[in-house]
Amino acid sequence: MKLNWLIPFLVVLSIGSGCTQRSIDQKAPQPEPRSLTEQSKIQSQSATPDLLDGSEQKVRQPHSLSLSDLRNKYQSTFLLNGSAKKREVALTFDDAPDADFTPQILDVLKKAGVKATFFVIGNRAESHPDIMKRIVQDGHLIGNHSYNHANLPKLSDAEFRYQINKTDQLIRQFTGFTPKIVRPPYGNISERQIQWLASQHKKIVNWNVDSLDWKGLKAEQVEGNILAHVYPGSIILQHAAGGTGEDLSGTVKALPNIISKLKNDGVKLVTITELLNIPAK
Repeated sequence: MKLNWLIPFLVVLSIGSGCTQRSIDQKAPQPEPRSLTEQSKIQSQSATPDLLDGSEQKVRQPHSLSLSDLRNKYQSTFLLNGSAKKREVALTFDDAPDADFTPQILDVLKKAGVKATFFVIGNRAESHPDIMKRIVQDGHLIGNHSYNHANLPKLSDAEFRYQINKTDQLIRQFTGFTPKIVRPPYGNISERQIQWLASQHKKIVNWNVDSLDWKGLKAEQVEGNILAHVYPGSIILQHAAGGTGEDLSGTVKALPNIISKLKNDGVKLVTITELLNIPAK
């Protein structure tokens, strides 16, 4: 009888014990402990102040090279002056031809027996073919100054190449050959454009002595700007034509004195290709 009485008690105890175990087993699973790497990452994120102006990736943007940078990078293609070992300088005239100032400058050069370099604009060559012929007949060197004086870095590749190729074609009609020298309007040019011109075996020729004659300066000012800064190997920038209303009479009047003083100082006036010792065609 006692054994029979214990059976229900043991059954109840067994059931109760089983329920307790299941309730423990059915609790929500505990999260696994974080790895040391994850813990370190969380601590780092919470402890490190953010960058004030943002990440490098967001802030750093590529910057185009300055003209000075480009000159240093492409020294054999982008030229500002010749060798200082010879007492030679080059007179250069931009924006030709026109019917007013270009003939006057040609008169001065002829009288002085000096050959210069004219960087011509294509559409002006079309407008003044007789003056273009005179520049060639007088023995001056002609370089490419674009077709309509565009600011070249603002152009697409196709537009830029048209500016150069069209003007080359026009110059070839007057000279019989394609010029090897280019002067970008305003002196402005991009790295990509330099690379293309180099692939065409051309030289970009800027200057290191600026007359600032485009400001409409008087003859004394033009002369002073040149003679105060010239030295052997210099490339001198002047203009043989200008924009609408620009007065270049100061250049015309200053030119005889500039030539005379340079010659008296033992300086020879040569063309760009002579100064830089590069082929003209």
